[in-house]
Amino acid sequence: MLLRIEDHDRQRSRAAFADAILEDLAWLGFRADDGPIDQSGAEAVDAYQAALERLGHDGLVYRCDCTRATFATWARDRGRAWTGAGCPGACRRRAIPGDSVTSLRAALGDGTERFVDLLAGELDGGVAGTGDLVVRDRGGNWTYGFAVVVDDRRQGVDLVIRGEDLLPDTGRQIRLARLLGRPAPPRFLHHSLIRRAGGAKLSKSDGDTGVRDLRVAGSSLADVRAEAARRGLVPLEVVAAAGRFAT
Repeated sequence: MLLRIEDHDRQRSRAAFADAILEDLAWLGFRADDGPIDQSGAEAVDAYQAALERLGHDGLVYRCDCTRATFATWARDRGRAWTGAGCPGACRRRAIPGDSVTSLRAALGDGTERFVDLLAGELDGGVAGTGDLVVRDRGGNWTYGFAVVVDDRRQGVDLVIRGEDLLPDTGRQIRLARLLGRPAPPRFLHHSLIRRAGGAKLSKSDGDTGVRDLRVAGSSLADVRAEAARRGLVPLEVVAAAGRFAT
């Protein structure tokens, strides 16, 4: 099991946030075989840059000056959100100067990728549901959707266990991995989330209760682990069959 802190936002990242996560994991009895792995170190950055250059050599990378406001305006004018490959500004067909403040997108194509989820079975995942994949944002940060594929490939991850909120990203990540030279994707298991009564997923940014809050309130380790297992609904025999995976 690998432990990675998937936080590539250099403007908002704080060491205290990662330290709090590691402290909670230690209290839960989590022991990784490797990590935490530094995603901002030279080795990782070199890997991201090499992957970007490979996509660029194949003519798949382009500058994009679209913002959230661009997508919102497009949706307001047409009464529907942007879907499919590309972007509202047709940036791939435009000569955007290199010194402009832009994001970088990878044109992965359209269509779907078929894969097996160890809980849900065989699924088709869309590749370009909301436009071409942003690989580096306007602030110069590598995006999760790009970096996680590069990291999984270089670190030999063959099983990805994650929340069902990331299920829509699976198709495009499989396509990206293939373009980067990984012919067979890892196995996936998307587990259910613990949600509010109204259906929204829990979020620290919204002030929802976290592990640290439960600790302060006096919950025992056994109680928290048992409740997480009950709500997660992931059969233990599925987890027991895991290969090398990241969390």
